[in-house]
Amino acid sequence: MQVALESPRAKKQRIIKRVTVLAKKYQCIAISSLYKIRAAQLMELRKKFRNNMEILVVKNKIASMALKEEGLEISERFTDKLKGQSALIFTNIDPFKLDMMFEKNKVNLQARPGDIATDDIMIPEGNTGIPPGPVLSEFKEVKVPTKIDAGSIWVSKDTTVVRKGESISPKLASLLSRLDVKPIRAGLSAYVVWFEGSILYERDIKLDLDEYRRQIEEVYLNANRIAIEASYPTRETLPFIISKFELKARLLAITAGYMSKDVITDLLVKCNNEAILLAMTSGYTGRDAISCLLAKGSREASALYNKLEEKGYLRLGEST
Repeated sequence: MQVALESPRAKKQRIIKRVTVLAKKYQCIAISSLYKIRAAQLMELRKKFRNNMEILVVKNKIASMALKEEGLEISERFTDKLKGQSALIFTNIDPFKLDMMFEKNKVNLQARPGDIATDDIMIPEGNTGIPPGPVLSEFKEVKVPTKIDAGSIWVSKDTTVVRKGESISPKLASLLSRLDVKPIRAGLSAYVVWFEGSILYERDIKLDLDEYRRQIEEVYLNANRIAIEASYPTRETLPFIISKFELKARLLAITAGYMSKDVITDLLVKCNNEAILLAMTSGYTGRDAISCLLAKGSREASALYNKLEEKGYLRLGEST
């Protein structure tokens, strides 16, 4: 039984039709680079996301032709981004959530000569487990300080050996492999997205959740401060507002010499301090003189307290 082979022209037309149908079906189209993505990893991602998106690997020229089909109002500025080995991703997930999904499913790979660092690469301080030998020269060439201890090479301190965006040299790639450091993050990444008539780039859809959380916490604290200062009562601010007014009332009572059970101790301390200050100002710095002044101040305060209590002023103050 002979199987009819599909002609190149028919295959091309079939792929163009497939891309056109998907572009009309989904509101979000993303272009992802397949750099460093292995076939097994791509297959696993397709399986994992099959209910949320369709991932199509198409030649750039054919994809561009399909996306320029009549009826698809897709800008050439989007199709011009089809460069290198790419994949088209069709989905109804918004670009921000899509980027987070891809980021969570990236894997770490060993570096190869010429790879571009996706982040700063650091060799941590500690025991490498590698015995001394010619490898010491590799550490030296990439400027990683080392020492020998208990028959092993130790890295003396955390050392950044390459910055994000820089190329990884063959010698550094070899050393990182020896240390089992896998610094290259690989996976799908939406570097350009067509979403509801707009073009969004990777920098536009990246969300730093930790930074957003920090900003929300800062806004919350500032709002609380303003509400407390303005005496605006809420469940969160009411305890602080009450404490604020209690402190102001206490300070006012102490300043005015208003006797009540809550401030009598503070008033006695105030009299004490004023007696000491008066003794020092008047030149009566002797211990006996100061003691006499303090005793006098205490007696006068106690007498005043008793007098106010007898007349009922103190009880009136307590009830208020």
